[in-house]
Amino acid sequence: MDIVKVVMNMNLKRKIYDKLVKWRKESQGTSAILLEGARRVGKSYIARYFGEQEYKTYLLIDFSNISDDVLAVFEHDKTDLDLFFNKLSVFYNVKLYSRDSLIIFDEVQMYPKARQLIKHLVEDGRYDYLETGSLITLRQNVENIVLPSEEEHFQINPLDFEEYLWAMGDEVTADYIRNCYEKKTPLGGALHRKVMNQFRQYMLVGGMPQAVLEYVRTKDFEKTDVIKRRILNLYRNDVTKFAKGYESKVLSIFDGIPAQLSKHEKRYNLASIEKQARFREYEDSFMWLDEADIINICFNSTDPGVGLGLNTERMTLKCYMADTGLLFSLAFSDKELTEEEVYKSILFDKLELNEGMFLENIVAQMLVSSGYKLYFYSKNDRENADNRMEIDFLIRQNKKISPLEVKSGKYQKHTSLDKCKKKFGKKIGMRYIIYTKDLRVEDDIVYLPVYMTMCL
Repeated sequence: MDIVKVVMNMNLKRKIYDKLVKWRKESQGTSAILLEGARRVGKSYIARYFGEQEYKTYLLIDFSNISDDVLAVFEHDKTDLDLFFNKLSVFYNVKLYSRDSLIIFDEVQMYPKARQLIKHLVEDGRYDYLETGSLITLRQNVENIVLPSEEEHFQINPLDFEEYLWAMGDEVTADYIRNCYEKKTPLGGALHRKVMNQFRQYMLVGGMPQAVLEYVRTKDFEKTDVIKRRILNLYRNDVTKFAKGYESKVLSIFDGIPAQLSKHEKRYNLASIEKQARFREYEDSFMWLDEADIINICFNSTDPGVGLGLNTERMTLKCYMADTGLLFSLAFSDKELTEEEVYKSILFDKLELNEGMFLENIVAQMLVSSGYKLYFYSKNDRENADNRMEIDFLIRQNKKISPLEVKSGKYQKHTSLDKCKKKFGKKIGMRYIIYTKDLRVEDDIVYLPVYMTMCL
């Protein structure tokens, strides 16, 4: 059975679905939706499912696998919309109903002229339109077309922890976690251990729908790993196909992410790729991976006291994988399959060497899922030790900046958090230590179990 049909039959619940339902109700045909996201993140699935559940009929045009006859309709009949719709309806054998049919342009980046047509289709007003795309902002995909102002952009990310729990049949745990966070009360020993076990499984499986589906069906990490490696190979093939002229630099950055994150200072060091490398020579390569939604870039904010994006040192950055499950498979890519012992080490909190790498990556992933842009603070002052500090993440809460440090369960001090409070004073709000133990609060520091990052 087709993988999309399998997932639809299992009703993989995604939060983006509610946003689409709200859009249909409020838009009433005055705009189209462009679903953006990495390859294999579930765009086509959610588009199909939305069309199946919310409309009388839907018609899906897959531009990655389209016939010359359909392309001819777009080329020659777009000025006569009556003929245009009639031909599409006959070709796909789908009856279209005014204001109750959805037309989906799947993988629209493969035929950018379809995006330009959206303006006229929305003005016509007969049907609703949903586009899906990967690498949608790359220059070669927007050249010589007029981008429609009628396009609303929705970002779809890998499944977050709550969506993963839903996929596993757990509809109650996330709400209880959120309730404990709001009241700043711990879950208690037994429940915390249970949730941490679920969370470590989530870290290993990741949030790519096909990987989650495989784990739901088999509960087998190695079979799930096969799926993730296929996705990584797909990404590499995309680099070769679309990053013409600098594909070797993109692949060097991509393959070097695990090694960079395994270091104490996780800033990306280009010297590890090439001794004389300069950021300006690699900037396009970082941006390519970012625009492809393969990585999450975290920039150094030089002044946490003002708008985080206003004072960024763009040449000092950290690179996280957009999906921690993919990071895990990439980190152990030298093995034919990830060994069972490695999985057990993660599940039972025994993989001390790489624990920080995976914890920090999953925190970055969860912050992005919650809508945050990623910033950190790094200051290296050789003359004044009080100015030297490294804050893993900075977020804005209640008009103040909250610093976040990600720690293993065995940490003993939080020197940088204390220096940050001393240096920036009233500009700093609640401080967080994100770790693997249960919630506790001391003064203005919240010791937050890593799974509660979704509540920030």
